[in-house]
Amino acid sequence: MADCLFCKIVSGDVPSKVVRESAGTLAFRDINPQAPTHVLVIPKAHHATVGDLAAADAELLAEVLREAHRVAVDEGVAEAGYRIVFNTGAQAGQTVFHVHAHVLGGRGLNWPPG
Repeated sequence: MADCLFCKIVSGDVPSKVVRESAGTLAFRDINPQAPTHVLVIPKAHHATVGDLAAADAELLAEVLREAHRVAVDEGVAEAGYRIVFNTGAQAGQTVFHVHAHVLGGRGLNWPPG
């Protein structure tokens, strides 16, 4: 999508701090981190929400989750614990409508979130 920020990051038109890349995903640092480790993992193909992605391509959704775990390992937060968050819809806090997984770690994460 021409006006999608994350599609522009995938195409290289908008710079980002990439930490991992796979055939179908890109992982980069969040510009407004909420934890010492805060990385976004996105599919390179545009899907607005995680529900859309799950319905369209379950294998790509699995790749997003595998890459999120690899980010946690690479960032050194996997052993202590980390959170993967998908905000789905405006009321849930989704501001960019290109599905993205937030990988958060490096500090205690309270429950419930929000």
